Amino acid sequence: MVERAPQAEDRWLGIGALVRLMGAFDISEAAVRQAVSRMSRQGWLTSQRRGNRSFYAVTPRGRRRIEELAPRIYGPVVEWDGRWRLLTYTIGEADRDQRDRLRKELHVLGWAPLSASTWISPNGALAAAREAAAAAGAQRAVHLFAGEYCGEQSDRELLESCWDLPAIAADYDAFVATYAPRLEAERRGGTLAEEDAFAERLWLVHDFRKFAYVDPGLPSVLLPAHWPGTKAAALFREYYASVDAKSWRYFRRCASAAATNGA
Repeated sequence: MVERAPQAEDRWLGIGALVRLMGAFDISEAAVRQAVSRMSRQGWLTSQRRGNRSFYAVTPRGRRRIEELAPRIYGPVVEWDGRWRLLTYTIGEADRDQRDRLRKELHVLGWAPLSASTWISPNGALAAAREAAAAAGAQRAVHLFAGEYCGEQSDRELLESCWDLPAIAADYDAFVATYAPRLEAERRGGTLAEEDAFAERLWLVHDFRKFAYVDPGLPSVLLPAHWPGTKAAALFREYYASVDAKSWRYFRRCASAAATNGA
């Protein structure tokens, strides 16, 4: 399943529409305004004035982050090419804030530490890692490589030494246990109202996107048999598709109502 491409009119939302949409989660107007202000300061949202109204959209930086994560959330499984991506850095204690920021960004991108200053990934996200280094101001201290592992361990052993597979599998099992009954209920009757479908879809994406930080597309050929991530991904895609249309209708209604009321 491919995520629906946003239309031009989806890119800018007035604060009134955002307040209406977040009402589905019982979030107050004050909390929405605070969150929007914080995300703007952090560089994730940009604003523009139209008369006496403010509209918000995701910044180019935010869109790049979405584009980096979206394939790992919505996209199909990509077969591993047998090559590891390697990042090393030399950042002294005097620049530990810069180092900590780089590590945080690498975690978000699904990289794992092989040693204190060496991180690996099985996927081809070198451009994203390069941008993470630049965002941390560490591009001159970082080196990137791609190649085959030729050490004493197997690729499977290397994977297991860097990623906690039992913990990741347990999280996938918990996701399936939570959402499988909800998917079955939707299969039987599709009883979720549009507002509930909107909230459910966002919670579904929120819970599933967490795996992008711990599972950067771990190669299926190196994973244990009956890996629960496969079942979780199939469940996610089916449930997302089943609530998608109702969710978008609610979104459109809230955006239209806010525009009509001048919010």
